Order: sequence, then structure tokens, then C-alpha cells
Amino acid sequence: MNRLELAGLAARPAQVWGGIRLVPLVREQPVEGLRLHREVYTGYGNGVVDVGPRTHYTSYIPHGFVADWSGEGARSAAYGTQLGAGTSPGNPPPRTARLQRNRHHRMAKRQPGDRLRFLPLHLAMEGYLALHFGGPAVAWEEWSRQALRDGLSPRAEDAYMGWSVRGLGDALRAFEIHPGQCGVMVYAADALAAAFVLPHPDDYRLLHPSLVQDLYGELVHQYALYGAPVAEFAARISDGPHLRTLAGLRAAARAQEREWAEAHDTLFARELLDTSYAFDRVYRMGSFTLWRFLPPFLRNGEGQHIGETITDHKGQVAYLKTFRLSEAQIRRGHLLHRLSDADWRLAQAAVTLGTTEEELVRRIRAAGFESLLRAGAQRRKPR
Repeated sequence: MNRLELAGLAARPAQVWGGIRLVPLVREQPVEGLRLHREVYTGYGNGVVDVGPRTHYTSYIPHGFVADWSGEGARSAAYGTQLGAGTSPGNPPPRTARLQRNRHHRMAKRQPGDRLRFLPLHLAMEGYLALHFGGPAVAWEEWSRQALRDGLSPRAEDAYMGWSVRGLGDALRAFEIHPGQCGVMVYAADALAAAFVLPHPDDYRLLHPSLVQDLYGELVHQYALYGAPVAEFAARISDGPHLRTLAGLRAAARAQEREWAEAHDTLFARELLDTSYAFDRVYRMGSFTLWRFLPPFLRNGEGQHIGETITDHKGQVAYLKTFRLSEAQIRRGHLLHRLSDADWRLAQAAVTLGTTEEELVRRIRAAGFESLLRAGAQRRKPR
């Protein structure tokens, strides 16, 4: 498995609000045997996750997702207002999203029964931050004692909450959810910002508002803030003898929908679906598996995404959430890969990158990894 395949999901015509484009994804049949709901955490402060010995991940974490493969999740957790006739022995109170403390043990943790709590997008971001986290494995003379002792610790990346992505909150609030909708692809200035897929329409309806609390990259924020409004979807049906009946008009409208779906998969979603990823298995849940993935960090100018997904035993995507990396984040990932492939030897890495050692030192410093270098190496200047 090295690619993402959205088999069973079909794109519906885009919904446009200014520079934000939402592309609904619908399923003909929900994925059987898996449900997801949200676990809400208290306060607006940082969440701290213990991810290993003396290693912590810190971020704003508004909620976690709970994957339920017990078969008892047909009635997912309620979050919001419900109308009913009150409680009685035959009419128990609705299940609600629970409030939790802000310190977590691991990104994905088993709960009682067949349930797994994981932290959406933070699971993927922690995988990116852990990229070659240990630093140099050999004490080459160029690397500092701190690099050999602590590696890339601490390491930080910037992201924006969905509330600060211009137009996203308005778009999510303005448009209706399609029947059978199980996901959405979010674009800012027609650049893919995020993909979000769930196994069941009821799960999506519940978690649709959570998109404004997700993490979005710097590039997405800039595109939404400075980008011009994008073109709206418009169906164009030519007049002809086949349009003399309602059945003919309906068939022509469906043909327009199919053309839109094909154009979307070819023009818009290509960067996500045509990329080869490195998948890391996080947890096996019966016939389902939770993965997180990283892109190849190619310097080809195209968008690249990190994320997490749950697949069934056939490889069908039941859950998906992605984060678009900025150009700087892609450069850092590319640089770390090349250094690791060269066993952290600067001379060998420079040859691989087609540059000089002095220029490589400059790139390491520009990427924010200056603390890894010894003082002597840091004083080298490009010629």
C-alpha cells in the first residue's frame, strides 16, 4: 500500500464561497463495522501528549476522535441540541461528547471495548515532527554535542486554526450537507487544503463543524487571505430533442455531474491521489487499520500532504484527514531525508544534492537546524 484510493466515494458539484471551494464526497453505501465520534476537551489551552520516554508533543488540541468497531456504534455520540420526549426507562438520555483533561497518554490509545481514541491531524503532525528525530547516528566532526545527545529535540512547526482561514467558517455554515455525504475536499484559491472522509453519513454530519478547529498550513492561510474568488460550478446543458422530457433533462444533469466528478479527480485531486506515500501502521482494529503517512518530499513545486487514514481489510478508505505542507516544511523534510540517506555525512549529502558543503551548511541553518552543527561548521560561509 503506497497510494491513497478513494474507491466508493464520488465527488459532487463544488460549493464556492469567495476563495474557498468545498467538494462534497458521497458514498453509495456506508463502510460497515466502523463508526467515529468526537471527544471534546476542556479549555482553550495547550494539550500535552506523552509520545515516548522523555518526549512530549504540545499543541492546541480541541478534541479527539473515537473509532468504534464494536458493532454498538450504530448510534453515534450526540453533540449539540436534541429534541425528545424526556427520559424514561424505555427512553434513555442521549449519549453526549465527554469532556476530558488536557494531558493525554499517546496519540492513539485503546479504550474499554472495541474503541480507540486518537488525536486527529496531531497524529500525522507528530509523525512529521519525528522525521529523523534522533539526528546523527555517527559522531561526525560537523555535528554538535547537542545534536548527538538530543537530536532534533525540541522541534516545532506552525499551523493555523480553521477559524483563521478566511471564508472557511462561512462556507461550512452556508452550504447544506448532501444526502449520503461522508466527506469533503477543501480548497483555498483552488489549491487543495485538506481532505476529510468518514465511514458513515451520520458521522460526517456530526463532525462537519469540526473542520474549523482543524490545523491548516501557512500556505492555505495565505491563499485564503490573498487569493481571488474562484469560479463557481455551473452546469451547461445544450438544447436538443432529448430535452423535451423531464427524463431527458434529468439524464443531461446527471451527465454534467459525472463530467464534474471526472474533472475534479483529474485536475484538482491529482496531487493527493497520484503521490506515493510512506505509510506507518499505528493500530490494528479488528478488520480495520489506522495508518499515518508522509509524502516523498519531492522538490517539484506541487502540493504535498501528510495525514492519517483508516482502511478496511480490502484497503478501502473508511477515514481520511490530511494537512497540506508549506514549501518550507517540504524543504525541511527533503533535507532531512538526504542527510539521513548519506548517514549524516555533509560531503556525501552535498554530492547527492548537487551542491557544495558550504552551501549545504547554509541550507541547514536556513531550515532552522543550526543547533545541530558545531560552531566551526556554523562559521563556514558560502563562497
